Amino acid sequence: MSTVHKAISLLELFTLAEPEIGLSDIARKAGLDKATARRLLVALAGHRLIEQEPHSRRYRLGAGLSRLGRIRDAHFPYVRVAAPIVRDLSVETGETVHLSEFSAGALLTVHVELSTKANRVNVDVGQVLPLHGTASGIAFLSASRADILQTHVDRPLDRFTPHTVTDRDQLIEAIRLAARHGYSRSAQGYEEGVHSVAVAILGSDNAPIGTMAVACPMSRASDAVAASQGEAAMRAARQISARLAGDPV
Repeated sequence: MSTVHKAISLLELFTLAEPEIGLSDIARKAGLDKATARRLLVALAGHRLIEQEPHSRRYRLGAGLSRLGRIRDAHFPYVRVAAPIVRDLSVETGETVHLSEFSAGALLTVHVELSTKANRVNVDVGQVLPLHGTASGIAFLSASRADILQTHVDRPLDRFTPHTVTDRDQLIEAIRLAARHGYSRSAQGYEEGVHSVAVAILGSDNAPIGTMAVACPMSRASDAVAASQGEAAMRAARQISARLAGDPV
């Protein structure tokens, strides 16, 4: 593993649940000795990608990442454009709606609007969504080029719950159904008790750049509810794509 790879892997240890981590825990989680971990952290801190909380001496993500994020958003305002539409979809459906972006072979959760209901599905920003085990992943694959689809369906299909589709033929059939309907469905494929409906969000070249999903408890899911959520999500996705392209909505 290269030094750059090791340094970047340290950044990926931080989550919403664990925004600050001590040196010993960083070294343990990364599988590094403390001296190596400290050296990498010092290098990252020199570029403001990591900073050390002055009292606890624990490490957290640095302001340099915010600067890079603002530069990227100015060039590709995906979240800024989509967030109001995601919020409206959450209000319309009454359920949690989450937005993902495809990057380096994975779907990354970049924005979440939680349902106001007490019994709701919680999704964290930063969560990585497996392509075969989630409605989001299946929606993305249903809109992808044949070569990208082939690459992902030929990979080992991990099981996350007893309901995860791990059979290649069943996965391909789910992708075909999503392409036909315009939205995908997943019942407890990634998390037990959760039902999701998802749609792909297309870029200017009609290739998918991410997805948007409506997630609700299984107790509120039905064919009629899924169809209604799917139609609403498709309308919202078309709005996002149009606004990213600068077209009037």
